[in-house]
Amino acid sequence: MDSTGDWEIPAHMQPRQEEAGFDLEAALSSVVLVRAEVPDDAFTASALGTERLGSGVVVERDGIVLTIGYLITEAQTIWLTTGDGRVVAGHALAYDQHTGFGLVQALGRPGVPPLPRGSADRCSVGSSVVLASQGGRRHALSTRVVAKREFAGYWEYLLDEAIFTVPAHPHWSGGAVIGHDGRLIGIGSLLVQEKIGGKEVAGNMAVPIDLLEPILGDLLTRGQANRPARPWLGVYATEASGHIIAAGVAPGGPADRAGIERGDIILEIAGEPVSHLADLYRALWALGGPKVEVPLSLARGRKIWSAAVQAGDRNSFLKKPGLH
Repeated sequence: MDSTGDWEIPAHMQPRQEEAGFDLEAALSSVVLVRAEVPDDAFTASALGTERLGSGVVVERDGIVLTIGYLITEAQTIWLTTGDGRVVAGHALAYDQHTGFGLVQALGRPGVPPLPRGSADRCSVGSSVVLASQGGRRHALSTRVVAKREFAGYWEYLLDEAIFTVPAHPHWSGGAVIGHDGRLIGIGSLLVQEKIGGKEVAGNMAVPIDLLEPILGDLLTRGQANRPARPWLGVYATEASGHIIAAGVAPGGPADRAGIERGDIILEIAGEPVSHLADLYRALWALGGPKVEVPLSLARGRKIWSAAVQAGDRNSFLKKPGLH
């Protein structure tokens, strides 16, 4: 979503300095606008677009910006804009598919302080937090944590524990979730629906900052975490009525090559029945590396059939960033 337009969070929903236990303006100044341009023929262009806008947070003094990875995946050009209007080029340094984090190296001096990192463990359900996109207090939202639980995404993504906040920020992508002590505890990822008092309300899902610490050194020096790659099916799956349904398949991906089609129901993986995305992903990743053969049992209409999917490495389908 465009974070540069003439908009603002309603005044009564913005955080107040007198209610914050930290320098609010200084913390918000660490949040920058991230604008990424992706080639038309990029693997993710059709799903995520070729022009992506969101936020990121300066987390190191040498201009390292933490954001949500889908903003910068396959980006060939990145621009960073600070709250005072300074614009510097950036380079996509790393994208970690396990966590969803992305790192950008500013190629100039952004001139803003890094936001200290905290821990989502110190934030409990019911805690008040700030979710901020670039733009200072006008683009910052006072919100609260309503849940900390597992999250499974249709793109073969799983977090053991994500942060869920209400109300929703309208420009959540890459935004900073700031705890009561002024430290970064998460990065905004998605708009979600939460049940509060029997009603569904819009909220946000954020990736806990704790997942960054064990891999930050690798991301800075190697561009990826030092751990085995996972097998990838290329199925965009959803749960419905106790079934896992292929809502789509990645063109040219492993599932597509194996003949799996939109609407197919995945019944079993390696002989084990599955009815939840999290169970499917854990069973898939337990089979081995990216080249493992994945036996699936599926339903298409009234027909039950089997597929032996030669899994792939998702990273091999993605364009690598260029350095300008």
